[in-house]
Amino acid sequence: MWERRREHESSALTSRRLALRRTAAHSDEWNDRRWTSRTVHHAGDLVARAGTGILAVALTAGWAILGTILGFPEWWKTVLYSVTGATTFVMVFVIQHTQARQVSSMQRKLDELLRSSSAADNHLIAVEEASDEELLALADVSVEDRRQASGPSDTPPVQSLPE
Repeated sequence: MWERRREHESSALTSRRLALRRTAAHSDEWNDRRWTSRTVHHAGDLVARAGTGILAVALTAGWAILGTILGFPEWWKTVLYSVTGATTFVMVFVIQHTQARQVSSMQRKLDELLRSSSAADNHLIAVEEASDEELLALADVSVEDRRQASGPSDTPPVQSLPE
């Protein structure tokens, strides 16, 4: 009887740990995202694991060994090119999606920091939508601010390259 209770408690503890692991990774808004976004996110998580890299190396080694044994027939190359092309094509979109989400979330965090600081220039919150001319003007202001902050120096300022 005690053994059954221990087994039950152990399995309940394991279930709770798994549930915590799942909820710790994603917030409540996770299910509000489109299914395509969640699927690509899962694919990105899967290929980011070390085991996936080891599997890729093992498959490549097996492919080379088997190809050597078979004498690398013409269809072998066709299959290789097709698989690598398709994998590359899909991974470009997985990486692009992941990076776009990370950049967007980082931008929102930086915007919130600008909003919360009274000394910050709130005009910078939407600077990623500014024109090229506005970005160049802001860069010039930033360079001048750095010069003023560093004070007088003996080193000459960096010259821009001629266009």
